[in-house]
Amino acid sequence: MPSGQQRARARSSAITPGGQASEAEPLPAEKVRALFGGHRLSPAQRRIAQYITDHLTEAAFLSITDLAERVGVSQPSVTRFAISLGFNGYPALREALQPLALSAAAGVPEVRQEGGRNELQAAVDAEIENLESLRRTFADTDRVLDLGRELARSVPLTILGLRISLSLAEYFAYAAKRIHPDVRLVSRGGSVAYDALLQSREAGGTWVLAFAMPRHANETLAAMRAARSTGLRVALITDQTLGPLVDEADMTLTAGTGSRLVFDSYAAPGILSAALLQAMADADPERTQLRLEKYEQAAEQHDFFLQD
Repeated sequence: MPSGQQRARARSSAITPGGQASEAEPLPAEKVRALFGGHRLSPAQRRIAQYITDHLTEAAFLSITDLAERVGVSQPSVTRFAISLGFNGYPALREALQPLALSAAAGVPEVRQEGGRNELQAAVDAEIENLESLRRTFADTDRVLDLGRELARSVPLTILGLRISLSLAEYFAYAAKRIHPDVRLVSRGGSVAYDALLQSREAGGTWVLAFAMPRHANETLAAMRAARSTGLRVALITDQTLGPLVDEADMTLTAGTGSRLVFDSYAAPGILSAALLQAMADADPERTQLRLEKYEQAAEQHDFFLQD
């Protein structure tokens, strides 16, 4: 634990003569978040980051064994976490954290809030930023409208979503079936995906829409390459603007994902998916209206939904 002399030095550097934290100097917890920010962390690594943030004055002086035990992860997980942040190991990360812990122990307010926000509010704020970014891209709607027309013409239309990306793919496929005559969801990789993609192409399909959210799966890339080998064109919804997935796609639409919580959140990709469904609906309004009316008749006849 820090000595009294160490606390005094930390206090003198972090507190103004009037006894208040300098406005120009970020709080220790903010510095820790900045240290972790900008890195794509796995769910286990986010748990480590959250524990260190919440228990900074203690965690910065723990051995790798103790930290792993407190968080409930393995020691190699802690080492990989440190390396993912750009350190050569856990000791280097701990050395970087200790001055911040000393500042917090010296009396600089250490709270879980940023500007009055708690962690959940901060996660929502990050998603709002993603939505604002998406809103700016929607200033030019041509790419979404063009892709919507292409997907509407592809019969059958194949939707690809593997691992965690499956949830978005299922949402899109479920809604697309209301307005499109033949939608096929591919939710398994390997030879199963290849068979489904080949059958779609042989049936007359021209496009596959792939979803690729973090952590990006190798089997998604393999399935996209398989789709192209059959003659299908590939559209991609992802959070990336560069990389092998984008290189393999004929058209890419990008939306940021929220990464402040243990698992990513998908507010912007969800809105982007809904916008693309809207573009598909508008591409063939007569077909859309006919199919929606038939669906409503079936829903009423078979009592699909509760009466609100």
